[in-house]
Amino acid sequence: PEGAGTGQGSRRGVTVLAGTWSLPPTVIWTFLVSLCPSAGTGILSSQPEENPHWWNANMVFIPYCSSDVWSGASSKSEKNEYAFMGALIIQEVIKELVGKGLSTAKVLLLAGSSAGGTGVLLNVDRVAEQLEEMGYQGIQVRGLADSGWFLDNKQYRRTDCIDTITCAPTEAIRRGIRYWNGVVPERCKLQFKEGEEWNCFFGYKIYPTLRCPVFVVQWLFDEAQLTVDNVHLTGQPVQEGQWLYIQNLGRELRNTLKDVTASFAPACLSHEIITRNHWTDIQVKGTSLPRALHCWDRSLHESNRNGKAPLKGCPIHLIDSCPWPHCNPSCPTIRDQFTGQEMNVIQFLMHMGFDVQKMAQQQGLEPSKLLGMLSSGN
Repeated sequence: PEGAGTGQGSRRGVTVLAGTWSLPPTVIWTFLVSLCPSAGTGILSSQPEENPHWWNANMVFIPYCSSDVWSGASSKSEKNEYAFMGALIIQEVIKELVGKGLSTAKVLLLAGSSAGGTGVLLNVDRVAEQLEEMGYQGIQVRGLADSGWFLDNKQYRRTDCIDTITCAPTEAIRRGIRYWNGVVPERCKLQFKEGEEWNCFFGYKIYPTLRCPVFVVQWLFDEAQLTVDNVHLTGQPVQEGQWLYIQNLGRELRNTLKDVTASFAPACLSHEIITRNHWTDIQVKGTSLPRALHCWDRSLHESNRNGKAPLKGCPIHLIDSCPWPHCNPSCPTIRDQFTGQEMNVIQFLMHMGFDVQKMAQQQGLEPSKLLGMLSSGN
């Protein structure tokens, strides 16, 4: 690819997979490939203020135009009107980058958001194996999966599967994997019966089979997850059943991350973060995401060098414990979709129709104390 961005003197590479989880399989978009990091934001930014630890890495952005969660290996044919070749696109990009400096790299970070985050989980080991087979065993391949750790949970309200929005998560993947001729890692595939490879699209099921280190970034109340679960927060007061469902989703998500070595999971209602320019502002237990990633990078470097445990004062397992959406005061700003005005967490909860009195009772607190805690973010 022409115009590959380079950080002078850097022997680290960041390859970012774009993604939109709910893109219907019949919609094919084409993009101009932009590989210049100076135009990026978040982890793709070349500004140290916005991207303090990766600003000078060599960066490549791969647009998402295969609509197959980066898993497809299906070419266009008389029977199949569309090509779904996400897995093959990654292989070809890696081949081309080897001739553009990747061969001298020490670290390759494969990062992705949304469907791209799931794509990281599906492809990180394959990229490592590809480089090993090409004779580049010295390159350490790592993964950064943002907003791609979905749950195969029961929907709040079941609907007929007529598109990717109404389909339950498992059914959408079951259908898609056949349509795309989806490829999953062999180590994960062997954990399930033939025909049940769809399980490998769900982070908590594929993660234990991965060989490469992966850092998982996931909002506890992910908007894409709520959408496929048929919880639509449209500004109308939510019903008690929805509220309990949302709280339970946070608990379920938190439980699936407890054995993930490196994770960052804020209790926010949002989707995607690593390519947002506000990614430095979000904190969990006083640590920002860029700081946590830097700690992870250092811990991997130290463990490779002398087998030491993670560094003291440099946390890499950061999961919010507060139980409601946006109970973390550093969460991205919420705006009233009708007025456009910013809302704080108390205004947001009241706007959604939550009963603060009842919430306080559930937590064994006085309403005034609960409101004070919410205001301070405790």
